[in-house]
Amino acid sequence: MLDGMPQVMWFIRRQMRQHRTRGMSVPQFRTLVMLDRFPTASLSAVAENLGASMPTASRMVSGLVSKGFVARKAHPTDRRQASLVMTAKGRSALNTARQATQEGIARELARLGDAERAMICRAMGLLADAFAGTPLPGAEGGGGGAGSGGSGADDEAD
Repeated sequence: MLDGMPQVMWFIRRQMRQHRTRGMSVPQFRTLVMLDRFPTASLSAVAENLGASMPTASRMVSGLVSKGFVARKAHPTDRRQASLVMTAKGRSALNTARQATQEGIARELARLGDAERAMICRAMGLLADAFAGTPLPGAEGGGGGAGSGGSGADDEAD
């Protein structure tokens, strides 16, 4: 798994870079993916998910806000925190990039036989189940939100 996953992740990142829209960076795309999964994540959860510092995450989120992809909303119980919410424009950009990336993966996997593709689907389900209990970045403590899976330590910050 440790030998094969880096190549798969490299392919996925390359696809995301090729298909991201409106000048979005890969970390910005990953932030939209996170907000799709955790609709009111905090800035600290985004930073943890990306493996980035708070100032770096703040600059990156500000870029998403200026593009109209994300809005900052007042936290309902803590005035010191803001929740990040994906806008309709952000959802459209995410869906466009995600669809193109999925099509690229499907083209690569089309070279495999039906049984091999079914085996990959079963294996991915098993991996998801095996790691289902693993805490996600930002999901613990007072982060004010939750993160998504994936380390992000090898992605650029903005």
